[in-house]
Amino acid sequence: MNELQITFPELPYAVEEAMNRLRINIKFCGKNTRKILLTSCLPNEGKSTVAAYLWKMLAEAGFPTVLVDVDLRKSVMMKRLQADYTDAKGLNHYLSGLAEYDEVVYKTNIENGYIVPCTQLLENPSPLLEDARFRELLDTLAGKFRFVIIDTPPLGSVSDGALIASMCDGAVLVVRAGETSRTIIRQSLYEIRQSGCKLLGTVLNRAETAGRAYGKYGKYGKYGNHYGYGYGYGYEPDKKKKEKKDR
Repeated sequence: MNELQITFPELPYAVEEAMNRLRINIKFCGKNTRKILLTSCLPNEGKSTVAAYLWKMLAEAGFPTVLVDVDLRKSVMMKRLQADYTDAKGLNHYLSGLAEYDEVVYKTNIENGYIVPCTQLLENPSPLLEDARFRELLDTLAGKFRFVIIDTPPLGSVSDGALIASMCDGAVLVVRAGETSRTIIRQSLYEIRQSGCKLLGTVLNRAETAGRAYGKYGKYGKYGNHYGYGYGYGYEPDKKKKEKKDR
């Protein structure tokens, strides 16, 4: 099996605690919850960062876990992980029939951590994602790994996210605090439900955590009966707060 060396920046303490809380709750979602979708409403909400650290923490906790980068239009995962993938084959090759399973699943320097990268962006991957070959890949991975963490495009941008959700056991929605309107969040939750995928919870990203050592936790009741996990990753304390309104 091929190998990729990746690098993770160290997280602030409060962020790490919030991610650990998310990891623990994912762990208790049941043995049949294996294929887990990470998505967002809009671009730049932090879903790829959450997906990567959740994958890392599950793997380090002893669970064989594979990260699948399905954001084929605008993926930033490999650059974020500082991986050298110049000659690597990825999901794009597999879906196009230019590579097979063993050529696109990479072992990493994270113990129990494997990755199926996106190594070349595609303008219109939807027909490839609709092909039975993609579903077969996810099912094969679910048979070999305890968790399959799937990073997808935002639900509000293209239809890819909802299509992928229909093939998954559960979904986590990443929402950027103070930026994403309630209307867009409700629409995203509706799309997840319509896909038949179970909503596992939400992550409230870039939440202000001043004076709160462990971030914000608890029910995110306005958007459904599920749990939200908030943390202050990337929060800019000098930035003016936007008006809280339903845009």
